[in-house]
Amino acid sequence: MVWLEDNTPDLKAPSLILNNIDFKITQINLICNAHLRRHNHFKGLKVINFRFTDKVLENEVDEAFLYIHIQELERQNITITDDHFHINYQVNRITRNSQGSKASVPYSDSSSKLSGKELQDGTWVRANVTNMVAEFFRLPRETLGIVVRVQDSKNRLNLVVPHPSSESNNAVMPYIELTLRDNSHKRTRRMIGMDCTENSKEVRCCRYPLSVNFEEFGWDWIIAPKQYDANYCSGECPYSFLQKYPHTHLVHLVAPQGSGGPCCAPRRMSSISMLYFDHDLNIIYGTIPGMVVESCGCS
Repeated sequence: MVWLEDNTPDLKAPSLILNNIDFKITQINLICNAHLRRHNHFKGLKVINFRFTDKVLENEVDEAFLYIHIQELERQNITITDDHFHINYQVNRITRNSQGSKASVPYSDSSSKLSGKELQDGTWVRANVTNMVAEFFRLPRETLGIVVRVQDSKNRLNLVVPHPSSESNNAVMPYIELTLRDNSHKRTRRMIGMDCTENSKEVRCCRYPLSVNFEEFGWDWIIAPKQYDANYCSGECPYSFLQKYPHTHLVHLVAPQGSGGPCCAPRRMSSISMLYFDHDLNIIYGTIPGMVVESCGCS
């Protein structure tokens, strides 16, 4: 499970390392951003904003549940003798209509039977928002803004989400629990790495062209190709540059005795097809893996 909170300090580790690592996120609990548009309201309801990273948006939504903390505000000279209450809560997404004005679209209507003590002390309820979040993933914006309408069935209690105490207590902030499906088969992976030429002045890790001629080695048993572009990696690996694994970054930080630090090496290789004679002089056509450097990195 990965816990993300968008209002945390800007840490170097996630931005410099994790963005360049091919890892899969399967579940995430995303806390609403309390400091984003603090005074943003819609029809008297506070807009709750969620921001998803590009890495999360690369996936498909399997399930999404919104968790909200419901707590009754202080009663004003009202005597209620009921032991239990039917609480209804509706989740609406804030969008823009064709005129550019704010509009709300309802996505989830739920209800719970809660005791008076639960409402006074505060309790968590959840709403299924899978369709809403899935639609946002297909056409993402800067943030997903929602409002939650909460009231008891007889409209006697003063209920609001998020509760005012959440501004000083992040433990009761609304959050979304996401279960994700890997979407790598539908997207094009980012090509991470640099390409250089022999005349380049780049000193960092880079892929350079290299042509290999088999006849120069006396390998006359290779029928075709006689020559191919193999490429090679060379250059320095400064702090957090093109690092494929978190382990590389940690070793760089610890700097154990005898370690020379990260080295520039192939990150992704591809194959070539080859026609050649085997030991019995049979003509073989096959695919030889790991023959072409496609990208370089530090490891």
